[in-house]
Amino acid sequence: MCLGIPGEVVELLGDDLATVAVSGVRRDISVGLLDDVKVGDWVLVHVGFALSKIDEAEAALTLDQIKKLGRVWDEELDAYTETSIR
Repeated sequence: MCLGIPGEVVELLGDDLATVAVSGVRRDISVGLLDDVKVGDWVLVHVGFALSKIDEAEAALTLDQIKKLGRVWDEELDAYTETSIR
């Protein structure tokens, strides 16, 4: 199962790359599919790409629902920590 995971943009790296934080884990992703991404924005991340911007309330709700999935959340977070755009 593949999920889009909400992440908060914590740093812009240039060349359409940014660092996002997901549950304390930081990962560099591509933001090239989106316009006007800023530090503090929340984005929906899937396989190393930000697919859309979402608001903080939607991010919190989505993260809460994913965590309720239990094992699936653990597998997705593990996969997220093992991947990198660079």
